[in-house]
Amino acid sequence: MINIAELKVFVTAAEEMNFSRAAQRLHLSQSAVSQNIQSIERTYRVELFVRHGRSVQLSEAGKSILPMARDVLNSARLLEDALSNVNGEVAGDLSIGCATTSGRYFIPNLLASFQRDYPHVRTRVSLMRRQDVLDGLLDQTLNIGIIGRFVEHRDLQIQPLLEDRVILIVPAHHPWANLKQVKPADVLEQPFISREVNSGTYEVLFDNLRRHGIDPDNLNVVMQLGDAEAVEMAVEKGIGITFISEMMAARSLALGRVKKVAVEGFNVTQPVYMVRHVSRMFTHAEAKLWEFVKLHHEELTAELLFNLADVTLAR
Repeated sequence: MINIAELKVFVTAAEEMNFSRAAQRLHLSQSAVSQNIQSIERTYRVELFVRHGRSVQLSEAGKSILPMARDVLNSARLLEDALSNVNGEVAGDLSIGCATTSGRYFIPNLLASFQRDYPHVRTRVSLMRRQDVLDGLLDQTLNIGIIGRFVEHRDLQIQPLLEDRVILIVPAHHPWANLKQVKPADVLEQPFISREVNSGTYEVLFDNLRRHGIDPDNLNVVMQLGDAEAVEMAVEKGIGITFISEMMAARSLALGRVKKVAVEGFNVTQPVYMVRHVSRMFTHAEAKLWEFVKLHHEELTAELLFNLADVTLAR
C-alpha cells in the first residue's frame, strides 16, 4: 500500500526539483527527503529521479506517475477535509501565492479577520512572481492566488480583492512637497526611482503615462530597484521621486517622511484580484475564504488603510 506521507515528499521534490528546497517546504531534513524517495524507489523497483551530483531531474517513470500522485494527494486532502469538518468545524490548510505589493499588505489584515471566524484554518503564504502564481494554480499546487492584473483563462476563476491607488510621492523637503498639483510633463524633469518594468504597478502607471502623451522611456531614471519597499526608502532618502501604491506609502506619509503630490489628470488605480482553479474540488476552508472575500473585501481595504495611517507620535 502506498504511503501518503512518502507520496507527498515525492510530489514536493518533483515540484521543487531540489531536495534541499523540498525539505525546507516540508520542515524535514534533506536526508529525510532522500530517504523517503529511496523508500518508494526500493519498494517498487523504480527510479523516480535522475541524480546529477546535487541536482535532480524527474525520470520518465517519475514524470508518468506525478499527475496520478497529485490526484491521490488531492483525494486524501478532500477525505481529511471531510473528516475534519464532519462536525461543522471548518479546518484545514490553505496555500496562497501572492504576486503584488498591495496584496502583501492586505493579506495579514484579511487572514486576521478570516481566522477570527475560522480559527482552525492554517495558512501558508508564499511571495512569488505573477507567472509562478498562475502556474501554481494551473497545476493545482496552490489553492489561491493573488495577482495585480486581470487574467482570462478558461481554467481560472477570478474575483476582486481590493483596489489600490497609484500616487506620486516626493521626499519630505522636495520643492514640490507643498504644491497642490503638478503637470504630467513635469515628472520628466525630476530624478525618478523605478521598479522593474514587469511590476504590476508600473504596468498600470506606464499605460496611463502613455495616455497623457508621455513616453516612459523618457523618465529620468536614476535608480531601478526590484522591491517596492526599497523604492519608497530611496524617496525618503531624497534620491528622487516615484509613483507607488498608496497602501505601500501610507505609513511613511503619516510619519511625514514623504509627501504625496497630485498629478493633473491622473487618477490611477490598481485592482488586485484573488484567483482559483475552476475545476478544483474546494475544501471547506478554501470555499469559506473565497466567500469571505466576496462579502468583506471593501470594508477590509478601508480598515487596512486606516490602520496603516494610524501612526502615533511616540512611534
